[in-house]
Amino acid sequence: MEPSESMRARRAAGLPRAVDAVAEHLPFADGEFDGAMTLFSVHQWSDVGAGLREMRRVTRGPVVVLTCDPERVRDFWLYEYAPEVLDTEAHRYPSIGMMAAALGGCGSVRAVPIPWDCTDGFNEAYFGRPEMLLDPAARQACSAWSFVDDGVRERFTTRLRADLDSGVWDERFGHLRRRSFHEGSLVLVRATPESEEEQFHGGTCSDGRATARTGPGGGATQGGGPVRGGRGAGSGRARRR
Repeated sequence: MEPSESMRARRAAGLPRAVDAVAEHLPFADGEFDGAMTLFSVHQWSDVGAGLREMRRVTRGPVVVLTCDPERVRDFWLYEYAPEVLDTEAHRYPSIGMMAAALGGCGSVRAVPIPWDCTDGFNEAYFGRPEMLLDPAARQACSAWSFVDDGVRERFTTRLRADLDSGVWDERFGHLRRRSFHEGSLVLVRATPESEEEQFHGGTCSDGRATARTGPGGGATQGGGPVRGGRGAGSGRARRR
């Protein structure tokens, strides 16, 4: 499904036809699909709750959402250089608790390890390659940069270039250059239909997995504690070269 005419026109000929529609109003019957997935898109929807409920409506099985946990977005080194960019990202991404409530059923939240040579152009893809973010083309691939003014971008490039030249960045964050993978804010949210007693609000799934439920203040909890994306147990990985 792709609401952008230009993106549909660029779709490879060998792929299935993309339907012109938006997540909030899916032109499909109830339970028409075995599974549904959305990648890096929920923060761009006009009504995230409505879109997720529509995904659940048309899906008999699991609904999977690749997104970023807004509570972890600011934990990235970029916040030291361009806090306005990550503040923008944190405000755009829906909370895990909100998505859990919209999807219902039995769910899990797992961190997705990002490989050092990741080819997807989001900020954390360059966790160990800071020089890449000095390239305007690399930054342009992440929409959050379009929400800040030229002054923010100029200050960022000036300070980061200076810290790279002086070695300050490597003194503080150089260990990231040697990491094969990085666990940041990227998470995989998975929800499957369950009986009313086993919904996100508590309990365990029928297969024994802990159920994520909305905790105080809207945060998701798992087994009584905060969900942190299942460190070390990512069920997927960002794309490598």
